[in-house]
Amino acid sequence: MIDSYLGISSTMLYTLALLLLLGFSLWFTWAYLRERKFRKKPFYSLAEIGWRTNPPPPADQRRHSIAMVGDVGKNGSLEDDTLLQAVQSWLTEAGDNSTIVFLGDNVYPTGLPPVESFRHAAAVQRLDHQLALFENYQGKVIYLSGNHDWNKGRQDGYSFVKRQEQYITEKLQDTTAYLPTGGCLGPVTWEINDQLLLLVINTQWWVQKGYRPLEKEPGQPYQTSRDFYPALQALLEQNKHRFIVLAAHHPLYSNALHGGKFTVKQHLFPLTFIHKKALIPLPLAGSIFRVYRKYLGMHEDMSFPPYRKFRRRLLRILHQYNSIFYVAGHDHNLQYFQVKDNHYAVSGSGSKTNFVAKGGKASFTHENKGFMVLDQYTDGSIWLRVIEPALAVGEEPLLVFQKCIYQAPATPGLRS
Repeated sequence: MIDSYLGISSTMLYTLALLLLLGFSLWFTWAYLRERKFRKKPFYSLAEIGWRTNPPPPADQRRHSIAMVGDVGKNGSLEDDTLLQAVQSWLTEAGDNSTIVFLGDNVYPTGLPPVESFRHAAAVQRLDHQLALFENYQGKVIYLSGNHDWNKGRQDGYSFVKRQEQYITEKLQDTTAYLPTGGCLGPVTWEINDQLLLLVINTQWWVQKGYRPLEKEPGQPYQTSRDFYPALQALLEQNKHRFIVLAAHHPLYSNALHGGKFTVKQHLFPLTFIHKKALIPLPLAGSIFRVYRKYLGMHEDMSFPPYRKFRRRLLRILHQYNSIFYVAGHDHNLQYFQVKDNHYAVSGSGSKTNFVAKGGKASFTHENKGFMVLDQYTDGSIWLRVIEPALAVGEEPLLVFQKCIYQAPATPGLRS
């Protein structure tokens, strides 16, 4: 009887395990196919579905244009890089009355290494491909740093970012082409006109290992890192009558990897985080790793305690104001959020693309190469554009989203 009982229990356990495995396999297949169906398609919230029916003013009424390009550090030459070709098209269209901001991770994988490194020549070549765009450009070029520019956050990252800053500023012959200067914390400002102000901060400072200068700018020390917040708030208060573009590397809202969003495939094959072809099934480990990244986080995740604390304090300040456009890179996709009368964007797909989830607080998301543009018009309005590379050589770049994000009464006598 005992043998029979054990036999029945073993059969039941075997059947249960088989049913669980079958159920998981069916769920995984359904979830994967569902995800695959929308993954490469742009997502628009219900409020933004009709965006094409609301055009901006004519191009000849543009007063200033700002391009925001993130994570371009795996770029090729202009001849074979469709993203750089799209940037060049924008430069031609925008003319001299414009600004372009590179949002960090300007060189993969480890910024600009020392001359003796085997990676140095390739890093210089990538920077030269970018900088060649500006040989005849009379507008303003601004670079800021990301985690890869700081040697992926390692102890010696400060020397890497200083080396990159020196190279870029010398090539462009502009000491303010890399902000904040000297690896400092910021915030620093760049005046555009009476309505538009560009403000730059160094978010990598908050998660960087090793030396990082505790200064707003060189020669302007903070006593503690907490002094950054009142300095930022003072600038926002002084300029609350203007539209402020706040440029950084790390996002404050994200539906992608650094915001704790993962693909179904990454649940089952977690080693694909290391290499996309490492298809070794580890479903339990994959789920544990996802929970870890979502709630505890690696150094560059929004859930990593220093990053989470910085984000919380920064949002507490930003939510006191309106007419702020916070733009970052870091996640390799295109995202736009409107939260509490402010705007938050991720424009980090300059050379790579990664999964981004639809929905949530997002108004628009797309897993595709591209960059974002803010256009200021003479009627006082400011429009957001999302531009993606052309589908074929010789064609025009694609407009995949646009929206009026600020409307002000026209002011007579505006100067260009």
